[in-house]
Formats: sequence, C-alpha cells, structure tokens
Amino acid sequence: MKYRSLGRTGVKVSPLCLGCMMFGGKAEPKDSYAMIDKFIDEGLNFIDTANVYNIGCSEEVVGEALQRNGKRDQIVLATKVFGKMGDAPNMQGSSRRHIIQQCEASLRRLQTDYIDLYQIHRPTSEIPIDETLRALDDLIRSGKVRYIGTSTFSAWQVVESLWVAKELGLNRFVCEQPPYNILERRIETELLPMAQTYGTAIIPWSPLAAGILTGKYKRDVTPPANSRFEDYTNHPWQRTRLNEQAFDVLEELEKIAEAKSCTLSQFALAWCMQQPGITSPILGPRTMEQLEDNLKALDLEITKEDCEKVDELVPPGTFISPFYQSDFGPHQFRW
Repeated sequence: MKYRSLGRTGVKVSPLCLGCMMFGGKAEPKDSYAMIDKFIDEGLNFIDTANVYNIGCSEEVVGEALQRNGKRDQIVLATKVFGKMGDAPNMQGSSRRHIIQQCEASLRRLQTDYIDLYQIHRPTSEIPIDETLRALDDLIRSGKVRYIGTSTFSAWQVVESLWVAKELGLNRFVCEQPPYNILERRIETELLPMAQTYGTAIIPWSPLAAGILTGKYKRDVTPPANSRFEDYTNHPWQRTRLNEQAFDVLEELEKIAEAKSCTLSQFALAWCMQQPGITSPILGPRTMEQLEDNLKALDLEITKEDCEKVDELVPPGTFISPFYQSDFGPHQFRW
C-alpha cells in the first residue's frame, strides 16, 4: 500500500478512504462491520463518517466495528459536524456551542477518546470563522481532536480560515473535502491550486457522482429499485445531475473502461485518485460487492491517453452534473 501524506501534517493515509454514510442505514450493522474489517485487512487506514449520517447511527456502527476488531489505533478516524441533529434551534451549525456539544456526542458514539480528523461539514455565512476555529482549537488543545478540516468550502473560505488562524494563533484546517468526479471538475479552477499552494489535503466526496459513474443508470431504462436516482424524473435536483449530457458522457466512458478491462466505477475512482493534488477519494459502498469492486481501482493505472480522452468529454474545470454547491457567500458578520 502506497500511503499519502494528509496535507502538511505528516500523517499517512491510504489512497482511498472508506465513507460510512450508508452504515447504520441502508447497510445493516453486520454488513457494515464486515466491510470495515475488509477495508482494514486490505491495508487501508482512513475511515470517514459524520454525526448526521443516519442521525448518529453511522458513528455508532463505526465505533462498534473498531471495538470488535481492536484496530482503532491503526485507523485515521474522521467525522464531521454541522448538520441538524435535533429540532431545537441550536442543534445545528458551526457555533462553539454546537461543535463542542456534538464532539462529545461523537466521541461517545465512536467509543473513542479522540477523533483524528474533525471536519466542518459545510460552510455558513451566518457564523464568523473565528467562532468556529476557536472552538476547534480548544478541542485540539484538550486532546479530544487531533486535526481539523472542512467540507465543501470554496477556495476563498479556506484561505480566509488560514489567515484568521494565523492572526489569532489557532490551529489551522489541514484538509478540505469537496465533491470531485469526472462529471464535476470545478474544483480544478481554484480549489485544487489553492490546496497545492498551502499544503491542504483534498479528500473528494462522491468520486462516483452519487453512483452515476457506476454504470447502473442507462438512457431510457428505468433506474434500479432503491437506487438514489430511482425516481429522478420527478425530482428537479436529481434531474440536474442525471441529465442527457451525462448519459452522453457515460456511454463514452463505458467504452474506455471496457478497453481497459475494468468496470466504469473502477476507472472513475482510479482517475480521481490519480489526479494531481488529490489525497484520498471517499468510497461510499452499501454492500461488500460494491466495496470489493471499488478496491480494485487501486491496481488500475490511468494513462496520459486516458486523461486526454476524459478531458475531451468533460474539459478541465467544467461540469456536467452539479455537485459543488454550498453557502459560498460573504459572511453576515465580520470576524
């Protein structure tokens, strides 16, 4: 296994990260335990979840799995905070109150004394970044968190956070977790160059475009039952992703994958994993079969010719299916 540095921290992580969004939900606990064991047994060491995934159940499953196999200390364990965890007005967001409260809850669910990587799940214009950074810095100094990161922040928001951390003498974000796949390449314009400049790790979510890049969806064919896009024609935001242009690209990508004797999902993962500036794309398996398929991407080489073919279909910095969407606006309150 060729491990990669988590930004400028010196921590080594595997080139693929196990995302646990399905665990404790569509994936039964016993199946989730087996997938976590398989992932670790294959030599990979990076696991990512979030408090909001299945309202805490994902963290509980991950914590129980690591207790069962006794391999917590071998793992770089990441989780996230920001999403709505209750009906009360302060049970969401990136305020000091919510961050510290939810960190304690995540620690209990994960059955651990510390979180290796604690990430802010989304940016917000309602809360100044110094409020968030001060709370995270306190968690690091208390030993409950080792490193901190962001998810789906714009380049300017990450840079602002680095500046504020420097001004106030606080721990800085070491990584950003953006959406990135063949159908959504907008981070190549500003975010990736920023990350390479400042030593920020990039951990892409949805490298398979929410399953679109697995090949399971075909033009004019009813989507599989219980899939994410099962009823996409009746959901405007799903139609924006699984659109006619996406089908055009998929049909060409399948030809490329077939010529390389691999599945479309393996090609898409390997392409993402081998792009400049990428640290560790996040897998999102629901079944052991999906995980085993995804892991074969580790052995697939993406050539310069392959990249050129992809660039012809989806030019660098452009997108076919929109995933890079968040609160990128200016703050309502200055730090």
